Parts: sequence; structure tokens; C-alpha cells
Amino acid sequence: MAKEIVAQIKLQAPGGQATPAPPIGPALGQHNVNIGQFVSQFNEATKDYNGTPIPVVISVYADRTFSFVTKSPPASALLKEAAQIAKGSGVPNKEPVGTVNKEQIRKIAETKLADLNAHDVEHGCRIIEGTARSMGITVEE
Repeated sequence: MAKEIVAQIKLQAPGGQATPAPPIGPALGQHNVNIGQFVSQFNEATKDYNGTPIPVVISVYADRTFSFVTKSPPASALLKEAAQIAKGSGVPNKEPVGTVNKEQIRKIAETKLADLNAHDVEHGCRIIEGTARSMGITVEE
């Protein structure tokens, strides 16, 4: 018989560098989950990401155990890394802040394909290009 799920918690935590501090501690503490155990398991699973924000969905069961599924990093974080910028533009149509090329867009789309609402990499590229434009990042050929 399957365990009864009491709650599902969605968070973003830095890959490999999560701590019991907010937002993780309070979110798990209110469901009586062992916070230290989650932090150590999450850091072990995401040690390759080295600080990149990683979305995670935590399922909390009736017996206070948990399981979690990590997603791919947000497209905005991957685009900022590719364009080597600290943040997006406040007025994206008027003030471009960086550039990326089609090859970088394709690489990001392949990374995120499982989490995107796209049938293939070409459609994923178009989604990532739209995100880049909304951040003030110019897409070059």
C-alpha cells in the first residue's frame, strides 16, 4: 500500500549549498520533517550545480518521511550565466544588458527540455529566446 501524502512543498534552493535557514527550515519545520536530513540529501544530489538555484518538489508523508524531486535550473539563471550578467534589464525593450548566441540558447533548451512545455528542441529554443528577450538579453545568430 502506498504512503499517504500529507503535503507537497515547492522551493528553490542553491544547488549543493542548501542550509536549514529560510526558506527551507520553516517550510519543512511546519510539517515536522527532519530538516538536517533533507539538507544533506539535497546537497548530495545537487553538488554539481554549485550554487545555481534548483527548484525542488518535496512530498511529505503521514509518517513524517519525505521524498523529493529536483528540476532543472530556471531558464533565467542559465541565461544570466551564459550572458555573464548579474541581473536582467529593468526595461528590456530599451536597455539590452547582454547577448547570447543560438548555440548557447540550444544548449540551455536541451538542458531544460524535460521541464519545458515543448515537443522538441526547436520549440524549446523559441521558449528560451522569448525568456532572453524579456530579460533584455539580445539573441545573436
